[in-house]
Amino acid sequence: MSLGRAHFSLAGLVLALAATVHSAPPKPDLCHIIDAQFPGRVGFPNSTQYQQSQDSYYTTNERDVNPSCVFRPATTNDVARFVKLAVSNDPGANKPSLSKPLFAVRSGGHTLWQGAANAEGGVTVDMRSFDSFSLSADKKVASIGGGSDFAKVYPQVAAQNLTVIGGRVPGVSAGGFLSGGGKNFWSRRYGYGCDNIYGYEVVLASGEVVYASAGQHQDLWLALKGGSNNFGIITRYDLATHPLDLMWGGTTSLNFTSKALDAEAQAFSDIMRPENFDDAADVGVLLGFVNGAFFLLNTMFYSAPVANPPLFKNFTTISGITAQDLSLSTVADRVLADGSVVPPSVPRSFELVYSFHNADAKLYRQQMQIWQDQITKINKVDGLQIQYLLQPMPVTNGTNVLGLPAHDKSLAMWVLTGLWNNAADDAAVNKALQTIVDQSEGLLRKKGLSLPFKYLNYADVTQNPISTYGKDNIARLWATSKKYDPKGLWQKRVPGVKLPKSH
Repeated sequence: MSLGRAHFSLAGLVLALAATVHSAPPKPDLCHIIDAQFPGRVGFPNSTQYQQSQDSYYTTNERDVNPSCVFRPATTNDVARFVKLAVSNDPGANKPSLSKPLFAVRSGGHTLWQGAANAEGGVTVDMRSFDSFSLSADKKVASIGGGSDFAKVYPQVAAQNLTVIGGRVPGVSAGGFLSGGGKNFWSRRYGYGCDNIYGYEVVLASGEVVYASAGQHQDLWLALKGGSNNFGIITRYDLATHPLDLMWGGTTSLNFTSKALDAEAQAFSDIMRPENFDDAADVGVLLGFVNGAFFLLNTMFYSAPVANPPLFKNFTTISGITAQDLSLSTVADRVLADGSVVPPSVPRSFELVYSFHNADAKLYRQQMQIWQDQITKINKVDGLQIQYLLQPMPVTNGTNVLGLPAHDKSLAMWVLTGLWNNAADDAAVNKALQTIVDQSEGLLRKKGLSLPFKYLNYADVTQNPISTYGKDNIARLWATSKKYDPKGLWQKRVPGVKLPKSH
């Protein structure tokens, strides 16, 4: 064979090999891998399953996120297999980034900030099929699936004259509510929802399924009580049950006047005084703005079959009440009634929270005025709706990582929520709301009443709520993370409120 012909043959072989390599089928992405493993459980864009998941998010912020697919597991084994597949087929393993998440986990989808529970370009794991319910033989423990909607749980426990500490409006589900804390009608008596959890069934980053309780994996059990989605996917919660009776409560609407605001500030300050504490009572003072006008509303709840408890007299006798809806009801009926006046979904949104020790009426009134002044400046924003809710904080027993003093009855919080229609107004609304919080917290600091704690379930991600849990708890959370997730899957590849980087 001549040298030229040999060279030609060699060149042809190289080209043939190159063509063979080029024509090899690409490696399937994670969505197609799990689709092959879980037929009928994966929804792709434009499919009914995908669109139903997207449409069910509470806020436009989350509906605007576009996952590559939605996976709806049916069993704990499905979740464990998925996690193993995800880890072994992670295209971003070498350069992990939360901006391009591997997967996200959702249940009710009520968190307002974008990317909290939806994975842009990744897999969104929709846990809403995990809605199982059972009672222990002694009826002291209710076991519920990790995606359970509390509006559907309450009737099942009520059939046994019991209740659990869960969400207060339909659509609020176990996953986010309980892992972030959980405020309820009974929280002045029983604390946060997470204070009432006996155990968790959890899928770890390795795909291993463990049960965390006070008796086994105690460090993980404690970390999950406020530590959000930083340790695994919770597939089952074992909750303490509590005796159920009728509760009293509802709302009163008032004319928005300076005199009414004065009375509200005084009434809230008074009911929070130690001598007036009643663990059956919960109250909220809601300042609002909608359709170009301010409004004022009170919520009152009493966890016993007592109509018009005298404790609420300072609220029910305020001059200017225009409407009221106060009655005895079951928990389930109260949740449905409250849900009927809460929109099933909202447009663009921003929510901030801050907490403090009870203040005097003068300081509350100053905070109300700061809010009114700032909202007046942006009152022309299209579709603007604002809610500013003053309410007591739960009285915790301390079995959590929130860092709050156990049994402290003096703590309260303001929750500030803004809704509007257009992205062009994001900066103006966000700035106004942040100014309200900054100025109001400044007043509290001058009086020595401010708390660093930011309640995760009402906080924006920019408030970095876990960083407010205290150094010891943050160190404990990181130790737990490194033990159960040594490669950092939940910190690097799964969005949510993450552990603070400095600790």
